[in-house]
Amino acid sequence: MVCRPNPALMYIRDATEVDLPAIVEIYNSAVPSRIATADLEPISVESRISWYQEHKPNSHPLWVMDCHERSNSTGQIAGWLSFQAFLVRPAYHATAELSVYVSPDFRRQGIGQQLLQRAIEQTPKLGLNTLVALIFAHNQPSLHLFQKYGFQRWGYLPQIADMGHIERDLVIMGRRVC
Repeated sequence: MVCRPNPALMYIRDATEVDLPAIVEIYNSAVPSRIATADLEPISVESRISWYQEHKPNSHPLWVMDCHERSNSTGQIAGWLSFQAFLVRPAYHATAELSVYVSPDFRRQGIGQQLLQRAIEQTPKLGLNTLVALIFAHNQPSLHLFQKYGFQRWGYLPQIADMGHIERDLVIMGRRVC
């Protein structure tokens, strides 16, 4: 059953290890288009366990948008957002890289907007003051989403990604949240 976006039926929560298969499925749905990830082949749940464990709810959370039909139940995962440490060196402790992925069943329905807005609102509480996103230049929907929420283009890396004999440019988007 696919849950349609209804604010009364959807909520953002910390991901649990039980959510990892859905998170990976959503991520893998983006691989064939080569618009949102530099992975060229689908990944496995096992390969993401250590990545999942690196996320801490109080500093670098991993959230899911949960779509449920009944109260006190978990349902279909509509999308997810992660805060990753940016360049793991002490001077970057207050900066995080954001990633947002939405299930094909829920794209263009405001899920990414809700996740990103929540991330911005919660950033100070997480001890962070700077957010960055690394987005392919041909990924116009993601660039527009981040621009809508005050992110600016902070960098441009031409032809940095070899996406199966097609070189793609990478845009670094950033926003200070004070």
